[in-house]
Amino acid sequence: MSTVLSWGRYPHLPQEVHTIAWRDATQIVWDGVRHSHGTALAFGNGRSYGDSCLAASNHVIQTLPLDRLIEADWQTGILRAEPGVTLGQILELAVPRGWMLPVTPGTQYVTLGGAIANDVHGKNHHMRGTFGRHVLRFALARSDNTQFECSSTHNSEFFAATIGGLGLTGLILWAEIQLVSIQSSMIDVTSVRFANLDEFFSLSERLDPLHEYSVAWVDCQSRGNGLGRGILTVGNHATQGPLELTQRKKRTVPITLPIPLFNRATLYVLNELYYQRQQRDEVHSTVHYDSYFYPLDSLLEWNRIYGRAGFQQYQCVVPPAVAHDAIHAILDAIGRSGIGSFLAVLKRCGALHSPGLLSFPREGTSLALDFPQRDVPNARLFDTLDAIVRDAGGRLYPAKDAHMSAADFCAAYPQWQQLEALRDPAMLSRFWQRTTQI
Repeated sequence: MSTVLSWGRYPHLPQEVHTIAWRDATQIVWDGVRHSHGTALAFGNGRSYGDSCLAASNHVIQTLPLDRLIEADWQTGILRAEPGVTLGQILELAVPRGWMLPVTPGTQYVTLGGAIANDVHGKNHHMRGTFGRHVLRFALARSDNTQFECSSTHNSEFFAATIGGLGLTGLILWAEIQLVSIQSSMIDVTSVRFANLDEFFSLSERLDPLHEYSVAWVDCQSRGNGLGRGILTVGNHATQGPLELTQRKKRTVPITLPIPLFNRATLYVLNELYYQRQQRDEVHSTVHYDSYFYPLDSLLEWNRIYGRAGFQQYQCVVPPAVAHDAIHAILDAIGRSGIGSFLAVLKRCGALHSPGLLSFPREGTSLALDFPQRDVPNARLFDTLDAIVRDAGGRLYPAKDAHMSAADFCAAYPQWQQLEALRDPAMLSRFWQRTTQI
């Protein structure tokens, strides 16, 4: 039997895979796993970073082979597909016909079921909110042999619990989403360098309302007056140009490195080179959506560069009233720790509410950072960062988390008890066990 890991490869808990290839075989496979191992968890393409995609029993039901398009109306942009369809597969069908995903995370290798379970968000959260806002309905299978349709008006409690519900309410059999119309597959992009965190907030406040997409890379090695320097990238769908897919050349990291590529010395050089590569303060360009949304997808298995121990992503969001001070404190703590992150993403989130009970984004500012797994230094740094986020009234992203305390989770997501009441008793993740089963 094959095994899988989470994308961060930490915690290192190999999951034994039980595959569903056909929807009508769902209950047979599920019953077999349940009777042998008690509980399980749905597993898509394994793009969650921490332990939210790892089953407490170490046995997962992989839905990736359920990758069929069921129905699409190219006049209205409504598409129905099985949960194992990836966002990239949807784009291959939709873009040439003038349609785009309303919301996309930083990889197109996420499955439709995973996008719903984690209520993913993207560079346009300030304009369109989370993925869950664009889900029209889905079918849910439960371990008691029941199957039913969920929407905002039908079985609405399960609709809300499943969106952002971390796969705990049952198995999604199919989902229907609303796409958005586009005139071109190109994105008009403006990249602006900012010298520090003050400039970021000023630029973001001015440019975000004028652009569909907005996100910043920030230099975590910067200190003093340059703390939080980086590059803000905003974009809109081009109104002219082809509706076509791209054939970007992809490379693969062939092996898992014995030690992480990133350390204090290499991070300083990489951050400096990345910041200085844009020689002008403001640059305008038109690029294909593939390179704009998914720069890391051109390097397959890039998680291997973090070494055998894997990595953790720390992603938080803090309210707008305290965002400047909290993000400043977080970046200062990272700088003082000597532990840096090259993949550091800073973004202001909008006020649009998700229909999901446990959706992560809220109005405020989000910061996401990747750290090679080093037990003691990471634990020490994360304790400091957690205290800053906690005092700011913020929260962490369950889909990326591998360390959040039960107290912090329950305080930040007070509706967790509503999800627990609707959780399928045959579904239990390592994350849920760690943060609620106390």
